[in-house]
Amino acid sequence: MDWLEALILGIMQGLTEYLPVSSSGHLAIGQALFGMENGEDNLFFTVAVHVATVLSTLVVLWKEIVWLLKGLFKFEMNSETRYVINIIVSMIPVGIVGVFFKDYVEEAFGSGLLVVGCGLLVTAALLTFSYYAKPRQREKISLKDAFIIGLAQAVAVLPGVSRSGSTIATGLMLGNKKESLAQFSFLMVIPPILGEALLDVLKMTKGENVAGNIETLPLVVGFVAAFIFGCLACKWMINIVKRGKLIYFGIYCAIVGALLIATSIL
Repeated sequence: MDWLEALILGIMQGLTEYLPVSSSGHLAIGQALFGMENGEDNLFFTVAVHVATVLSTLVVLWKEIVWLLKGLFKFEMNSETRYVINIIVSMIPVGIVGVFFKDYVEEAFGSGLLVVGCGLLVTAALLTFSYYAKPRQREKISLKDAFIIGLAQAVAVLPGVSRSGSTIATGLMLGNKKESLAQFSFLMVIPPILGEALLDVLKMTKGENVAGNIETLPLVVGFVAAFIFGCLACKWMINIVKRGKLIYFGIYCAIVGALLIATSIL
């Protein structure tokens, strides 16, 4: 992997982690276009750019994170503590899947472009349903809704199924207010992404060469690109959700998914 390929992949990761089009699916597409094989080098790079996007979330939503921490350390059942409890509850499904079933899911479904294409069609369907569903919007996300949104995040372990797309679309269909849903969706994915990165690092440490053969420059370029474009996409996506324009991403996912399926079969 050279620095230009790392730059492009980093930009793709930064943008697609928050836009509802599946970052894992687009990384797989980018690696396929560059003729890269799935291996230790690509895994280390994937972990690095995922950590970069988590850092971008911390930067964009730092005020909200500080607000939550201040309220949490008052050690009382206030609105901030309830919010954190909702985040913890939302993590339960993906935590179970990630720790106990991630390897089985990868073995069963693989990560080829055909699987990515099918996943993108699922994402397109979710975004379309959420656009046409018109439930009454509630101000606060309930504990039950947090768990259901967490189930949607667990489904997004499948390649091509967007993490942000599935959680936001599910929240909208449950009747949660747009303004609060995007923020909750981005905050709830921070621990699972870091946990997934930790599991991948532990997997890599079983080998002698933890970093693989990737050079420092491409790794740094990809990390910085993912961070910068992650910040831009996070801010952009919050505004998009408020305006309710997710249907256009659904159309995009449907077109790309259909093309991937067609090219994989033909």
